[in-house]
Amino acid sequence: MTLKLIYPALAMILWIFAVGIILAVRRRNAFVSGEVRPEEVAVSTERYPLGARLASANFSNQFELPVVFFALIMLAMEVAATGYAMAALAWIFVASRVAHTLIHIGPNRLPLRGAVYGIGVVVLVCMWAGVLLAVL
Repeated sequence: MTLKLIYPALAMILWIFAVGIILAVRRRNAFVSGEVRPEEVAVSTERYPLGARLASANFSNQFELPVVFFALIMLAMEVAATGYAMAALAWIFVASRVAHTLIHIGPNRLPLRGAVYGIGVVVLVCMWAGVLLAVL
């Protein structure tokens, strides 16, 4: 049943929206507090305070690995690779992205963030292998 994969895909989309809201709030707070003026960030975002820059970087990250995730979800549904293992992998990927965001916009510990990112990559490779096995 493809619903097993639709739910983590919808959860990932919701998380992207959540990160976008975090970014908007942090940028708004920077303007309201006077830390930055619109003309200072009209061309480059370097003048935003660290929290806003981290949220911006993480929002950009949501259009990197998750693009592969969404492609794999669609391929898995097309080739009927929609079992519990694929669904579990999809949920693990979503959890890895949530954890990555919380680390990135929080303490931003690079070794921990990199490890969580790596988990997401390994999960995507496993999902890819699952799709490949379904078509062989």
